[in-house]
Amino acid sequence: MSTAIVSRRYATALLDVAEEGGFIDTVTADLEVIGDTVAGSRDLLNMLKSPLLKGDLKARVFKEVFKGMLSEQTLRFIDLLCRKKRAALLAEVIEEYGALRDERNGIVNVDVHSAVELDDEQSKKLINELAAYTGKKVRANLSLDEQLLGGVTVKIGDTILDGSVKHQLEMLRDALRESA
Repeated sequence: MSTAIVSRRYATALLDVAEEGGFIDTVTADLEVIGDTVAGSRDLLNMLKSPLLKGDLKARVFKEVFKGMLSEQTLRFIDLLCRKKRAALLAEVIEEYGALRDERNGIVNVDVHSAVELDDEQSKKLINELAAYTGKKVRANLSLDEQLLGGVTVKIGDTILDGSVKHQLEMLRDALRESA
């Protein structure tokens, strides 16, 4: 079974339990702490991925590292991952959990690349138009792309909306070639 499927199953189970128990915010904050800590520690990352270390040892290390920082529910989930020999998937499970939570809350993550810095009014207008387009709340990640001649490109999941000048010029070129 692929790691993406396994990660999604664990993330779904965690989100379901957190929703039923009413501690989604706690688990979300805990997973953010874990994700940041693991990303910043090569030793912890290597420990999670090591096939030589037993799950019980990984769970004990986790309890020691995060002592007093995480909720009991999150620690039990990490313990389960370790005992089921899925600790190496922790980063993927955290990512899937965030994506599932956003999906259930009707939030879509959008990457916007623009040729120039967008001011607040332009950003709000673009976000409102994207919300109308998707029918969901939009969490936009705005960035500057100096490769663009002008305009913006928007990535929503697997869909790319290309409003860049370069793309418009390519479409004009193709149209002129077809008519010639």
